Formats: sequence, C-alpha cells, structure tokens
Amino acid sequence: MTTKLPIVEEPASSLRSDGSRNYVHPADVSGRFTRIRNVVFTVLIAIYVLLPFVKVGGHPAVFIDIVNRRFYLFGGVFNAQDFWLVFFLLSGVGLTLLIMTAVKGRLWCGYACPHTVFLEGVFRRVERWIEGPRAQRLRRNAAGLSFDKLWRKVLKHSLYIVLALALSHVFISYFVSLPSVLDMVQRNPAEHPTAFTWVTVMSGILYFNFSWFREQLCLIVCPYGRLQSAMTDSDTMVIGYDWNRGEPRGKASNSENGDCVDCKRCVVVCPTGIDIRNGLQMECVGCAACVDACDEIMNKVGRPEGLVRYDSLNGLEGKPKHFGRPRLFFYGGIATLWLIGSVFAFAQSSAFEANVLRHTGAPFFVADGQVRNSMRIHLINKTGEKQTFLIEPESESGIEYIIPQKRIELESLGSTYLPVLAVIPADQMRPGVKVQVKISMEGRDGRKSSRLVEAPFVGPGS
Repeated sequence: MTTKLPIVEEPASSLRSDGSRNYVHPADVSGRFTRIRNVVFTVLIAIYVLLPFVKVGGHPAVFIDIVNRRFYLFGGVFNAQDFWLVFFLLSGVGLTLLIMTAVKGRLWCGYACPHTVFLEGVFRRVERWIEGPRAQRLRRNAAGLSFDKLWRKVLKHSLYIVLALALSHVFISYFVSLPSVLDMVQRNPAEHPTAFTWVTVMSGILYFNFSWFREQLCLIVCPYGRLQSAMTDSDTMVIGYDWNRGEPRGKASNSENGDCVDCKRCVVVCPTGIDIRNGLQMECVGCAACVDACDEIMNKVGRPEGLVRYDSLNGLEGKPKHFGRPRLFFYGGIATLWLIGSVFAFAQSSAFEANVLRHTGAPFFVADGQVRNSMRIHLINKTGEKQTFLIEPESESGIEYIIPQKRIELESLGSTYLPVLAVIPADQMRPGVKVQVKISMEGRDGRKSSRLVEAPFVGPGS
C-alpha cells in the first residue's frame, strides 16, 4: 500500500502523485496585498532599468567598471584598493535579511526578491495577457494542437526571449556602461566576445527560468526557504491559517462547520502550489496571494476577514506574542557591531591616496658630506573629477627636499609617481629622522583636504 502526501493531491500542486513536475498556473487574485506588491514590483523594476541612465557626479549612479577597476556608487568613487569595503556592503545586506526574516518572515521573497519581481511583475503578466486566466490556460494546454494554441505559444515565448535579452543587456550595462552597451549591440559580436558571451548565457538562463523552471528555483535551488526554520521562531510574522477558526471545513450553510468553506481558492492562487492550511511550509514565499484570495471569499460569504492572514504561530494559536526575544537582542548586538565597523571602515576611505615608495637598489648614498634618500610618492585621485594637488615638504627635521613637481593635476581615479630627493648633512644624521611630505587636494569650493605621508630617513648608523 502506497501512502500519498495530501499536498500532492492538491489540484495546483507543483508535484503530481507520481512525483513528477506539475506546471503551476496560479489563478489571478486581487486585494490590498496584491496592490502593494504590484506597486513595489513597478518601483523595483523602474530602479533596475533606470539606474544606468541616472548620473551622479558625472557618472552612472551604480557602475562597476571591472575592466578599469573603478567603482561608482551614488556619487562615491572607489578603486580596486577599496574593494575590501564590499565585505561591509554584502554583510550588511545579509544581516538586514536575517533580522527582517526573524521579525517579519519572508517579506523579501514575496515582495523584493528579483526572481519574484520579474516573474510576477513581468513574465506572468505577459502570459496572462496572451493566454488568458488560469482556467483558459489549463483547457488550452490539455487540448490538442491548434492554430489558436500555436500562435499564442509562439508569441508568448518570443516576448519572453525579447524580455530576457533586454534584462540581460540592462544587467551588463552596470559593468561596461550604457553607452558602451549601445555601441556593442551595433557592432559585430566578434569584436566584444566576452560581453556577447555573458549576454547570451544570461539571456538563456533567464528565458529558461521564467518560461519553465519558475517556482522550482525557490523550491530546489534557493537555500533561503530551508534556512527559515533557523531564522524564525513562534513569534515571527508568517502567513498562516487560523485552524481554530476554520475547522471543520465545509459548506457555509452548515452552522456546525468552521469558517473555511474548503473552496481551495487559497491553493489555486499560490505561485508554488501549496495549501497554506497544512501549516507553515518551506515552499511558502510569503506573497500573501492566499490572504487576498481568502479575504475575498470571506467577504462573499459574510464572514470576517483574516482566516488566512499575516500573524505569528503563537498568534494563530491564540497565545501571547513576545516582541523582546533573545534572538532579536543578539541580532541587534551584531548589527551594532557591524554599524560601528562600517562607519570606521568607510571613514578610512579618503578622497586621495599617497604613499612614499623607495627606489630599488641602495636605500641611500653619501656624497659631498650629505646623505641622500631618493624616493617617489605614489599619488592617486579617488574622486569623480579632475583635482589639483600640492606637494609641500615639512622641513622641521632639517631635511632639504628637491621636488620637481610641487603642483599637479590628476584626472578622476588617475595616478602618478612624483620623484622626491631628501638630503641631510652627514653630521646631522641621527636615528629617528623621518621624511615628511604634506599632500593637499584643492577642492572646487576652495577648501583643502590634506594628509601627511612619511617614511624613515635612512643613512649610516640609522
């Protein structure tokens, strides 16, 4: 005798009873949470598409110029030496997601995950526009091949390919700049094989995912759902079914039944094909489609909304809710340490870098009763525009300096090496003497930012 899981028998499940894939066709739904999601989707898609067009400080708002190892982030300019700051950005995103999940559950998955945004906000809309609502799609797919079925499928998948190409070209513009992308698409792909390969592969992956794989990415590939049991507890806000109020299920005309009329509307609107009435499940992405669907049915049968709702597991069971949980204090402590570290790290990122380097060979030489150190200053302009730099030696130690270039202009993220010759009389040579040079950057507003670079002066007996 074979025992079958109840969820497998549901009409909208992503699995058939034999374990094979069942293509999920979620039904259309409307309601307050669906409207909020649509607004969020529109905003996020607009940000993704428009950011390459938006310029801050003469550069794209977000531009990761890997070829030249330059990075622009909302007016901030960074070079390869600042790449270590990416750790704080990525860890900040991860920490935010962890805290948000502990408090509000999988809001990220349902409202802001790129997979959800583009699947629900773009590709499924195209599918509904061409093939109609769920019932029509199911009937047409079950029927034999016809001209009506053929032209709809061809048009849908053609638009999918166009959308996948568009999204991949927007993505690549974050790394090679929008003007470069526009120039590349007008040229032979052989002239830019790397960019062409990236666009082709990414377009293929996007088309495969959004045309067929879909919810399987959440169920099979993404580890986030499997980790939610470690990130949530009984006081975390989730989407759940009020078992005490809804059971036993049955017709609304029977007063002995609970509020659930067993219409399965919450099942057919689910993008992953689960039955939320079976409890919290890994497959639930927190989209609230079932909440809107159930509220719609409750309004029709004259019963209160909220049979399926956002609530904690404790709240669904009628137990007291606890907001000050130990894990939140722990996460808060980690967030505080991260914030302190991030502020300190980004404060170390200056508008320019200057380092004293020694020439190869002998570190000093003695001639005519003088000890000489030959050095060079490596100067990097880390701002987004051309800057003027002044090089001024500090002479308190008795060292005389020969600096051929005391004023120099550098383009954005440009660098140069400035020769410096430091000389001191041999009879004044003593341990601890340092070469000190002040580098000042003249800002457009007239203010200067300066830093002192130094290195030990070496000589006989030092």
